[in-house]
Amino acid sequence: MKRETVLITGASRGIGAAAARLFASKGLRVAINCSASMDRAQSLADELRAQGADAAAFCADVADRKAVEGMFTRIAEQLGPVDILVNNAGIAQQKLFQDISEADWDRMFEVNVKGVYHCVQAALPHMIHQKNGYIVNLSSIWGICGASCEAHYSAAKAAVIGLSKALAKELGPSGIRVNCVAPGVVDTQMNGILDAAALEALKEETPLGMLGKPQDIAQLIVYLCSDAAGFITGQVLSPNGGIVI
Repeated sequence: MKRETVLITGASRGIGAAAARLFASKGLRVAINCSASMDRAQSLADELRAQGADAAAFCADVADRKAVEGMFTRIAEQLGPVDILVNNAGIAQQKLFQDISEADWDRMFEVNVKGVYHCVQAALPHMIHQKNGYIVNLSSIWGICGASCEAHYSAAKAAVIGLSKALAKELGPSGIRVNCVAPGVVDTQMNGILDAAALEALKEETPLGMLGKPQDIAQLIVYLCSDAAGFITGQVLSPNGGIVI
């Protein structure tokens, strides 16, 4: 891969952290974003720098426009402008639909959808200027098929899919590729809201009989941001062990 700068939102743990490590191993400059876990993000940046990578941690709530703009300015000053954007930051919640408050609904969309909007708009001036760029937006299998007791999460992740397809059409003429990754059930802290019985049931429903690992998703993200994926845009790729086909 070229010597470029990649920003991964929500990268202090799970899929984001795995992607940060993999991008760093390919020689990219890595901007690690978090919304609150700065100690963990900084620890990851220190780990990558100790291995010879150029990495830095940046704290910003992607739902906050000014915070995002400030983050992009700091990244450009420290690592160079963002060439690759991975919109991984997200939140999840399990509730019966009739129990979802307006605040629950709004926060779900502010982080999972508006956060993508903010970050893409902040990244575009540089990408359009250089006529090149890669954007990967993280959705979910529940954005494809819906999940009981996660209606607001499913709706938000479905919106990410629609946004990704629209952006691919609009930005393709500028040499910018936009793709969407919709993982199945992955063994991350976010899925810690599920109890052991629920996780075991999901594992049994998965044809491969296993949960995904963050590294499984990270490998696909990095591939989509490489020259090898230069003819791939507007696609929804769902590494899910066969649970959704």
